[in-house]
Amino acid sequence: MELFPPLTGFYEAIEDDVRISTTHISLYMALLQQWNLAGGINPVTVVRSSIMKAAKINARYTYNKCMNNLQEFGYISYQPSNSSSVASLVCLKGL
Repeated sequence: MELFPPLTGFYEAIEDDVRISTTHISLYMALLQQWNLAGGINPVTVVRSSIMKAAKINARYTYNKCMNNLQEFGYISYQPSNSSSVASLVCLKGL
């Protein structure tokens, strides 16, 4: 079976990180899928509504909190857009 190193690396990184919840994991998986669909380009452009849907997150507050946490914890670099018509940029670290 072929391994997917970005997924394996993330799970190894969070194994002992008590700050990471299931919502963080779900959000990171949605971001990783977006990165994968974009051909592995880093940073990847993300549209909040699409990522929220993929991550099964219903509240904007939860999305923003978890995105900011993932950045604070060093898993991503997040550059939010101030406009609903412009996508945000996310760089998945360690890829």
